[in-house]
Amino acid sequence: MTPEGVAPEAGVPARGLRRLLIEPRRPESIRNSHRAPWLVVATVCVGAFMGQLDASIVTLAFPTLRHSFHASLASVQWVGQAYLLMLIGLLSAIGSYADMIGRKLLYTYGFLIFIAGSALCGLAPNLPVLVAFRLIQGAGAAMLAANSVAIIVGTIPRGQLGRALGIQGAAQALGLALGPALGGLLIDLGGWRLIFLVNVPFGLVGTVLAWLLIPRSRDLAERRTFDWAGLAVFLPAVSALLLAVSYGDRYGWSSLLIVGLFIGAAALLGLFVTRERRATPPMLDLGLFSRASFSAGIVGGLLSYLVLFGTLTVVPFFLEVARHKSTAVAGSTLLALPLGLGLTAPFAGWLADRLGARLLTVGGMSVAAAALACSLLAKEDFVLYLVTLAAAGIGLGAFMSPNNAAVMSAIPRHQAGMASGTLNMTRSLGTSLGLAFGALFYTLGAGVHSASPNQAARGYTDAMLFLAGVAAVAAVIAGLRQGSGNRHR
Repeated sequence: MTPEGVAPEAGVPARGLRRLLIEPRRPESIRNSHRAPWLVVATVCVGAFMGQLDASIVTLAFPTLRHSFHASLASVQWVGQAYLLMLIGLLSAIGSYADMIGRKLLYTYGFLIFIAGSALCGLAPNLPVLVAFRLIQGAGAAMLAANSVAIIVGTIPRGQLGRALGIQGAAQALGLALGPALGGLLIDLGGWRLIFLVNVPFGLVGTVLAWLLIPRSRDLAERRTFDWAGLAVFLPAVSALLLAVSYGDRYGWSSLLIVGLFIGAAALLGLFVTRERRATPPMLDLGLFSRASFSAGIVGGLLSYLVLFGTLTVVPFFLEVARHKSTAVAGSTLLALPLGLGLTAPFAGWLADRLGARLLTVGGMSVAAAALACSLLAKEDFVLYLVTLAAAGIGLGAFMSPNNAAVMSAIPRHQAGMASGTLNMTRSLGTSLGLAFGALFYTLGAGVHSASPNQAARGYTDAMLFLAGVAAVAAVIAGLRQGSGNRHR
């Protein structure tokens, strides 16, 4: 029998709307089932699937959105960046509050907000409104992402944590895998609006499953205030950095605007670190980074998502502009990378429980770096090109699940929400940087405006060389993990 947690207000009668603010007990038949923990994992996988499906669909739609709105790539990519900024800004806050008031409640309502944001995005009349509605969708996604890993950690025994996170990684990879193919099909059939509306039925299923299958929260932390002042410094710092990277080529890297944005980002990040060392409690507990496994895993995870989403950003432009492929064909081709990731992630998580994380994470990112570099040699041969994309996905899959398990195993359970929020925040930051730097290096080679096939090929080459280098750096950082890859305890 799986123990049922105590609701924050257990024993107090709930009436009317107040009932919606109290986590319900699961049906007794589910609580008593030996499958209960894995039903929780399955439910969390719905949110993981949706988040990654949306992310990969949007990157595939950039060429279409650019054409539909007659906008620059730097402007169109903010359809992705607005969503990610909400994730970056809210993940730590939601993770901290979930530790205090309950993870089930925030996770369930996250589905509802995500559904509302998705529907609004599908009805957006222009690019600025679409970007604004993406902020709502991002708020819902933050409520899902901040709680997902912590819910698994609070439910699954540590000896099976790698396997559980591997399954979650597979769900994320499945969303990534289906995103390009489904997105290409939907765009060809009915236009870009369908890529947002497709989230609505998945979200409704997730809402019902979360309400019925996830246990009430246990091991809640003491009530405390959130460091909103820290967030007020951190979010503008990230925004300034992303704006500088996005528009540097358009306005000139030595222009007063771009230089000012870089200086402002550096100053605000320095101020943020200074504040977090003194804040009680901090938005980001810098003490967590004193653990080598945690800090190496966080930085490596950020770089892995930079590589993944940088690749997802530039490949559609290469295929559609340089190779004159349709959106549907580009999406089907891009399927190879997340499919390789999805097939590898569960096995890598299982293997990490036995061998530890170091060997898998170093080897995985090394394979990804080599595969991305080889894609430049294979881009004239379609079959070999598919193989290199799949190999990059396999390398990333071998890295991500063991890395996430190692990060979460490095901290005590009562800090699971903070650690989970930090892990997801840096993953979102890596995704955002992947969009920004992928677009940047592509634009440096292809030009700011519509590129010719030769220019698009040059932009792809510049971007792939950069991303392969980042993957190699991530492999080195993974090697700094303490010990030789001890099993998670």
